[in-house]
Amino acid sequence: MKLNRLVTNGNDIEIKGLTADSREVKKGFLFGSLSGNYIADAVARGAAAVIVATDDNTGDIPADVEIIRSPDVAYTYAKAVAAFYNNAWPAHLSAVTGTNGKTSIADFIRQVLTAMGYKAASIGTLGLIKGNAAPIPSPNTTPNCVSIHRELKELADEGFSYAVLEASSHGLHQGRLAALSFDVAGFTNLTRDHLDYHKTFENYLQAKLILFRHNLKEGGTAVLNADIEAFGRIGAVCEQRGQKIISYGRCGQDIRLLNATPLAHGQRLEIEYFGRPQTIEIPLVGEFQAMNVLCALGMLAAITGLPDEVIHYIGNIKGAKGRLELVAHTANGAAIYIDFAHTPDGLENVLKALRPHTSGRLHVVFGCGGNRDKGKRPLMGKIAHDLADVVYVTDDNPRFEEAEDIRNEIMPACPGAYNISDRAKAIKMAVAGLMPGDVLVVAGKGHETGQYVKGEIHHFSDHEEVMKNI
Repeated sequence: MKLNRLVTNGNDIEIKGLTADSREVKKGFLFGSLSGNYIADAVARGAAAVIVATDDNTGDIPADVEIIRSPDVAYTYAKAVAAFYNNAWPAHLSAVTGTNGKTSIADFIRQVLTAMGYKAASIGTLGLIKGNAAPIPSPNTTPNCVSIHRELKELADEGFSYAVLEASSHGLHQGRLAALSFDVAGFTNLTRDHLDYHKTFENYLQAKLILFRHNLKEGGTAVLNADIEAFGRIGAVCEQRGQKIISYGRCGQDIRLLNATPLAHGQRLEIEYFGRPQTIEIPLVGEFQAMNVLCALGMLAAITGLPDEVIHYIGNIKGAKGRLELVAHTANGAAIYIDFAHTPDGLENVLKALRPHTSGRLHVVFGCGGNRDKGKRPLMGKIAHDLADVVYVTDDNPRFEEAEDIRNEIMPACPGAYNISDRAKAIKMAVAGLMPGDVLVVAGKGHETGQYVKGEIHHFSDHEEVMKNI
């Protein structure tokens, strides 16, 4: 495709591909220098054109390499990527952001739309899922810009009318969604996460708000959690842009949670649904899952315009893989769950959710990731100590840190916990220690099938380790 079809004031040279990672540049590529770096490397690898900041000092660039200057490199690059894929995507796009719950909500929306007979897909942590097909894995919650537009074009070409995306704070801040506009956007909650990247909680919130300031259409619908402290600030942004607000939660005006009653393997929800009382049963435990369902209901009502219809399908949803997933029972009847909880709020929600279903002892296996926010390590240790009866502290994804150092930052907050470096051994011990009426949750990695250690990914699956020991 010609460069002048991708960017304003570009010449008519042929562009064979695009990337923002200089290591992926091939001859004839357009390179987006999002960080202002790696331009020389991209040119050396054959870049035909580069997008740089207006005031960027590009250094010694060969005359035959086109330089596109922009005050907003991420946006210009994203628009170029979208044009390269012919601005093709499903007619109805929606997105959900927040610290926790994105994966479950996107999955619920896809499940319900598919059950209603629509061709619907979800893109996020679990990968690209088309209808009820198996996931096509992705390395990021929000894929890179090229992957997103390639997948969206693929969906459009295959006749999909609906797609729901998980919008991570990283993805929003880095402009991966910059060229997209959404009809409906949801906000789940806001708790401590990714402060190693965003530095402050305010920066983290502002990254999330990009979805509503820039991506949600004027006149679109924002589905917001009325129970969180930031609700007023998020709502103000939406009102400024003329967006309709559907609020949900115990304080919700449109979808209000009145009561949640635990059942054997789920719960009964009494809600007020757009002014009418409704009772629904869902095969998911924990109030946080109830909140995820309410967010999904609000988004589905807005996406389809059929609030009375979508509610009849919500009780048939299945939990997303690795999201408080009941994976096995031991021979003596103890239940074992796997969950992705890797934040203080996530771990607290999971343990509180499982306590009503525990007649014996509540066990937890967890760790913390390396090269990430260190401040949450003692917080998660204290939560595990306060809310579980038996705690196993083990390795998560140490990355480039020493795994022992990470565990040693957790242990002072949970005296009496087992400190076990080998995650497989920790799971084996935890399963072996279960008695009738006990519940075990293996937290932190959820659906993942790899463990990051010293720059290498080793195959590891919590699911597989649990099943080995049943």
